[in-house]
Amino acid sequence: MTPMRKLRKERKYSQVKMQMLTGIDQSDYSKIETGKRNMTFEQCRRIALALDTSMDYLAGLTDDPTPYPKTK
Repeated sequence: MTPMRKLRKERKYSQVKMQMLTGIDQSDYSKIETGKRNMTFEQCRRIALALDTSMDYLAGLTDDPTPYPKTK
């Protein structure tokens, strides 16, 4: 299970819910989640915000799903 899917399941979100939260079409989201399609910077940002994680976690650059503190 990919980290993105794991976080989505932990939050009990469906792919349709992710579509509503991110504005990314459900079929495109599914392809991103399974690795059949790369996400754009903007899609990564939207998914990170919806899942309350960091873009680095989604990109596999860290194992810590904790989001970074927001700047003022």
